[in-house]
Amino acid sequence: MASLLTVEDIQAVIAALPPQARVMHRLLLLQYLDVTEEDIAYLAADRPDPRMLAGNKKTTQQVTKDALQGVSDRVDQYRRRVRHRRERGALQVDCIVRLTRLLDARAAAAERLLASRFGLGRDAIAEIGAQARTAVPKPALRALQRRWEQDEVAEEDYRKERLILEYQAILRRLDRERRRLEMAKREIELRKVSPLQDHEIAHIWGIPLGTLAARKVKALHQYLEALQSRLARAAPAGRQAVTVPLDLWKETFLVLSEQPVPRTAAGYDGLEGTEETLMEKLAAYLAGTLPEEQEARLWNSMVQDALPNAETGDQLRSLFALQRLLALLSEADTAPDAVEEELLARIAPAAKEPVPPVATEEKAPSEAELGQIAQHVLQSFRGEERR
Repeated sequence: MASLLTVEDIQAVIAALPPQARVMHRLLLLQYLDVTEEDIAYLAADRPDPRMLAGNKKTTQQVTKDALQGVSDRVDQYRRRVRHRRERGALQVDCIVRLTRLLDARAAAAERLLASRFGLGRDAIAEIGAQARTAVPKPALRALQRRWEQDEVAEEDYRKERLILEYQAILRRLDRERRRLEMAKREIELRKVSPLQDHEIAHIWGIPLGTLAARKVKALHQYLEALQSRLARAAPAGRQAVTVPLDLWKETFLVLSEQPVPRTAAGYDGLEGTEETLMEKLAAYLAGTLPEEQEARLWNSMVQDALPNAETGDQLRSLFALQRLLALLSEADTAPDAVEEELLARIAPAAKEPVPPVATEEKAPSEAELGQIAQHVLQSFRGEERR
């Protein structure tokens, strides 16, 4: 049954809660909700005073600017982290979906060329596709290239065998991208219903975990009661039990996760050395000319949350590479004629260099030139020259 719960209901109920419960829920839902300046002031004033813990007497109730700034910085740190992960997951799914469509278009174009140009039937094409997973492409490609260089295969036969290898490579990559898509969607499903962890909230608030747990239980009870009452009042008469979800807390995350993912401008973070090198690799990744091991390495480096060798919680990986890949995919031409033309250009054999003719100039017979030692030996046999 469709729920009556909306984003406006969630925000209204949270805004009407007591200050402690309101702040608790905005921290728990930090992935979707913002913490206001009033909430930051409450957090800074509510946390234990370090002077009291040291045994000194607290002399003023005023919150310092340093305390406010410290709480604000920690809120920004965790908000940036959780929303960065959400945006990265959405970019991953968008990139894989677009790339899968492009690969489907390439596979369909390869099947059309195998059938129309090279006369293969459906059964033969299906058998080639079934052998794609177990095929070993590199030795086959090297052997085909060697046969072409040694004039052991005709040009049309070369194109046919090369297209078969390319078709199998496309199918293998399609299989990899579909597995990546399933994995990315599973991660998104897990993360979108995950609140901020207790130790993270305790770090922001500056209170012990035991105190936090007690406040969290009380705040959740207040929120669920208020939300259920609001939904019961909004539901038509006689349908309260049907329309109110059984798990309002989980439903809260599901409703908030349906909001559009905000996109942020990302700067280049040094991936692949230089930006020019990165763009070249992204173009090769899109074209399918990168070796499989390099392709997997590049993808893993783009989807990592943190930079390698970075300290815990420090330096998130920039979204620049994923954003540039998405831009390239959005510009890719998936029209059948364009895809077929691209395939034909890729399977074309390399031009052979013409072998220069061997020069066979006939030299006029000439007297053999003798070295000094040979002339000395002949002179010894001849004796003195006759005059």
